[in-house]
Amino acid sequence: MDSPPTRAAIVGIAGLSLAPAEAALFRAHSPAGVILFRRNVKDPAQLRALTTALRRVLPAGAVIMVDQEGGRVARLRPPHWQSHPPAAAIGALFEKDRAAGLRAAFLTGALIGAECLDVGLDTVCAPVLDRRLPGASDVIGDRAYGETPLPTAQLARAAAAGLLAAGVQPVGKHAPGHGRARVDSHLALPEVDANDLDADILPFAGNPDLPWLMTAHIVYRAWDAARPATLSPTVISTIIRGRIGFRGVLVSDDLAMHALTGTPAARATACLAAGCDLALYCPGDLPGTEAVLTTVPPVTPEAAARLAAARSLARRRRLALDPTRLLAERDRLGL
Repeated sequence: MDSPPTRAAIVGIAGLSLAPAEAALFRAHSPAGVILFRRNVKDPAQLRALTTALRRVLPAGAVIMVDQEGGRVARLRPPHWQSHPPAAAIGALFEKDRAAGLRAAFLTGALIGAECLDVGLDTVCAPVLDRRLPGASDVIGDRAYGETPLPTAQLARAAAAGLLAAGVQPVGKHAPGHGRARVDSHLALPEVDANDLDADILPFAGNPDLPWLMTAHIVYRAWDAARPATLSPTVISTIIRGRIGFRGVLVSDDLAMHALTGTPAARATACLAAGCDLALYCPGDLPGTEAVLTTVPPVTPEAAARLAAARSLARRRRLALDPTRLLAERDRLGL
């Protein structure tokens, strides 16, 4: 029997183990990957068992993804995993000592990546390339390396290199820049009125060769006054693929966030129509997940090639790492 085509979506699951109904759905309508959250994580043994179960039902090449930036955005936490510094702490070190800051960014990426790969997670939603700007929502805040574009680009690049050295695929976020948003896109739709956004896209333009980027649910009036970036063909084509020059896998931010309206399936098809390679639907509710997976089309040949290139890059860049040594080195840097 032929395998079902891989659908252009990454989805969440409900709990600490893969439910029979979820496994049956994934066998019938294969997602391009699964994203895990705190509700899915207890300890290393449980998490390895879950990722092993997922591999049995997911298609070859599917990703198992997690948000693991360090700081307050971390699904793997003590006592079973290390606590990692937020990007802002690394940015502050960079301001005092450029070389130390860049090394700390690399070490943190490598340590996060090694922990994730050890439990079967191969794709990490980090680094954040957004700027931290005065008066903006604190949804980004200390998740950003700082306000200045070039250091942000350099530190994000170093963190991504660390993740790749651990053998995991980094996902930069949130293109083309979340830093100016004055409301949290988890709760409402932000609108950015600024006409000059060159500084905001510079960190992304400095990293066009990242294997993945995640979109922002933000309306940028200078580019598309009607649609947020995730749903805007103009922003995706002209800004993300055009001015930024990004050629990797483009995934939406979580389509369940309150910045967007419509059914889960409608949101997913809209982001794919706008130019995203993959739709991300995170809540893990079976009806919504099923609606997305039975509605979205298969992964396009172009997206499949980008996914394959991202996997290949992580394999080629992987190094033999000693996490104990790397952690001791980071400790010496004061983080």
